[in-house]
Amino acid sequence: MSSITFYHSTDPITVINKSGSQTTLPDLCKSVTPPCRLNPFLFNGHLQTIWTAIDNTDIPVYYKRKVFTAEDEAYFGTFAVDFVVDEYQGTEDEMLLSRTSCFSDAELKELELGSLDNKPMLISLHGLSGGSHEIYLRHVIAPMVSKERGWAACVVNARGCAMSKITSPVLFNARATWDMRQVVKWLRKTYPNRPLFAIGYSLGANILTNYLGEEGSNCVLKAAVVCSNPWNLEVSSLALQRSWLGLGVYSRTMGSNMKRLFEIHVEEISKNPRIDVGKVRDVKYLHEFDRLIFMLPPSLG
Repeated sequence: MSSITFYHSTDPITVINKSGSQTTLPDLCKSVTPPCRLNPFLFNGHLQTIWTAIDNTDIPVYYKRKVFTAEDEAYFGTFAVDFVVDEYQGTEDEMLLSRTSCFSDAELKELELGSLDNKPMLISLHGLSGGSHEIYLRHVIAPMVSKERGWAACVVNARGCAMSKITSPVLFNARATWDMRQVVKWLRKTYPNRPLFAIGYSLGANILTNYLGEEGSNCVLKAAVVCSNPWNLEVSSLALQRSWLGLGVYSRTMGSNMKRLFEIHVEEISKNPRIDVGKVRDVKYLHEFDRLIFMLPPSLG
């Protein structure tokens, strides 16, 4: 069993338990955090990361997709949100990932009618080039939406990820909080009584952190969790470049993943006059891709 360390403010806030008694937020976190039992063969972060890429455990989570049109003209285009639904039978959409299909017109109307129920709602943001299909994401969602716990859940897919279409030259980066903001606004209106929670992983964790900071005291989320957050992206990028493992394995793999995503949507992305398709195709590492794509201003201006 591994030890767990908690870092917190020297002056933590006080919260009220369901019983009505008072406790501090760190003490509450300690009381509800389960023991950490790691696989002895996965004894460091590198092995754990590799395992998530090769683990073929089947965790069935079923989704129906709603495509949103961006409300903010500066970040025009569409993006896909996958809502967790009960298991369903039928022909899978070959244009989408396994166990994912689009809402029918009738289902979409029912979804948009909303509900006055008060079941908690979890909003998830995946990591770089990932999507609602990721195993680390499904590991968290599956027990939350079980009949015992009864949560509702959805995943905000970054533009172009999870087999979603890109309909403008606007992609995503760590400051791409606009789609998350629109989803939260839509959920608050559609499900006024549901307490909203969010969890982000890796780049999604960074997007979520930026969203929380931008919203400040106006944030309607009850709570948020960030996992494997790179925090300072410049420092993280430079750290990857300083070692063989960081540059030759992590940066190269992530760069290749982004290039594959780029090629899927190259026809639409190339409409942005600032993007040099030839240079993008020649890159090897993530930081090179960043310079050519993610560091560009989002609008065509």
